[in-house]
Amino acid sequence: MTERRDSDGAIHETTTEARAGATGHMARYVLIFGTGLVVIIFAIIFFIGAEA
Repeated sequence: MTERRDSDGAIHETTTEARAGATGHMARYVLIFGTGLVVIIFAIIFFIGAEA
């Protein structure tokens, strides 16, 4: 990988070069699990608050 520089010294890379990696599928599962957990916690808080 060679760096391409402007006359002012700025480095220009493609998005693939700048990213230099891949996003795993684990992030998707963490987001789904976290969102589900928040919904469950809010439902518990709602029902406990409704009883009081």
